[in-house]
Amino acid sequence: MASTSVSRIVPAPPQQVWNLIGGFDALPDWLPYIPESTALEGGRVRRLTNPDGDTIIERLVDFNEAERHYSYAILQAPFPVNGYVSTLRVHSVPGRDDVAEVQWSGRFNPDNATEDEVVDLFTGIYRDGLDAL
Repeated sequence: MASTSVSRIVPAPPQQVWNLIGGFDALPDWLPYIPESTALEGGRVRRLTNPDGDTIIERLVDFNEAERHYSYAILQAPFPVNGYVSTLRVHSVPGRDDVAEVQWSGRFNPDNATEDEVVDLFTGIYRDGLDAL
């Protein structure tokens, strides 16, 4: 199983950052790669559309409001992976009330691609997404 993780310090309080990114259906609010999201099954599944018009379907597998993190699995996507599970977390920075650390990590099995190719793919998505914050 391959994995990757990207984190960024964001110049806003942790709760403010979580209020923006913590909703499972909130990706279009901050992630340029996903302009459209539709909540399904009472908000536990999201159907995303990327700029190329591809559909990505993801299921929420863990959510913790108090600790500010959620995890999700990809059910369908144009990515060369299977077994994909990712977590998005907002951390407090010790001694600082005005910044937050956001971490986006994932693990997955390459499927008709090399490990390096899929790690580079998701590292780029995570990096570009967090940089957009």
